[in-house]
Amino acid sequence: MIEVLAAVAGAAITATAMGLGGFSRRNDEARTAVIRLTTSVEHIATQLEVIHTDMRDANRETFSRLNLVEQRLAKLEAIPPWDGNDRRSN
Repeated sequence: MIEVLAAVAGAAITATAMGLGGFSRRNDEARTAVIRLTTSVEHIATQLEVIHTDMRDANRETFSRLNLVEQRLAKLEAIPPWDGNDRRSN
């Protein structure tokens, strides 16, 4: 009878140890997954900042060129129309 009790106790201890080992392994895997996801999110945030800076610089350049074209067009529109002579009428 004592042998059966010892066998049951040994089996219970073994099952508990294996369960704790599996729990520890899953905990390590979860921690690794969280670290990977955090690193990925930080990388994406950095890339978004770079893209935002590039877009802001491109917009700044585009609108400065557009402003220059608008100024040139305004100067051309301010010149009186040509009356057919070699000079423009004043």
